Amino acid sequence: MSSSGSSLKEAFVKAELQNGISTITFFHPSSNSLPASILSKLAETIRHAGEQKDVRVIVLKSEGDRAFCAGASFDELMAISNESEGLEFFSGFANVINEIKTCPKFVLGRVQGKAVGGGVGLAAAVDHCFATKHASVKLSELAIGIGPFVVGPAVERKLGTSGFSQLTIDATSWKTADWAAQYGLFCEVFDTVVKMDDAIDTLANQLATSSPEAMSELKKILWAGTEHWETLLLERAAISGRLVLSDFTREAIQSFKK
Repeated sequence: MSSSGSSLKEAFVKAELQNGISTITFFHPSSNSLPASILSKLAETIRHAGEQKDVRVIVLKSEGDRAFCAGASFDELMAISNESEGLEFFSGFANVINEIKTCPKFVLGRVQGKAVGGGVGLAAAVDHCFATKHASVKLSELAIGIGPFVVGPAVERKLGTSGFSQLTIDATSWKTADWAAQYGLFCEVFDTVVKMDDAIDTLANQLATSSPEAMSELKKILWAGTEHWETLLLERAAISGRLVLSDFTREAIQSFKK
């Protein structure tokens, strides 16, 4: 895995610090999908940024101008051969969500394009999320015989049970960015990436001059009631890890890949 994105051919996670703002960027050539290596690096990078005193706020984004994140890597899902490997893979999503949750800094999300599955989970897990009108969302897990078990608590926390159930049950339909904003996933939807980035820069710079202690205490309050997620999300990962081994899922993923 490359540590920089010069070629845009190799997957990477990188962090750049400027004026108290740590911008964490991830990339994968398959529509910014999330293999285990990317998930592990994301969790590690978020944790490190949270520990740095000169970091006041974090912006989480993906490279490119199309897909924000295509979710789990189909190739890695197909390679899972037992429940232990399944638990390990889906725990990668749990670890990223929990690192965002416990990070003492606010994490702002930048969603420039479509988000699927784990990508919706990332958008839901950040503290404040911006999007463009192209940022349609879909939780497609049920369509391949599993479910959004690991990302579910983060998505339901933001969208409520109604929005979460709509996305979960209708697993093949896209919901628009405006729909996602209406249910609370996005704080605002912009016509262009330029307008979105201007808004992110404005808020990030404002937060970078705010009290670190006050923001840390406020984040604890905003995440109250999620203290059990370290255990809950791993339990959910085990469910996904078991279901992904089914014949139904194997056949469904093959059909999707074709």
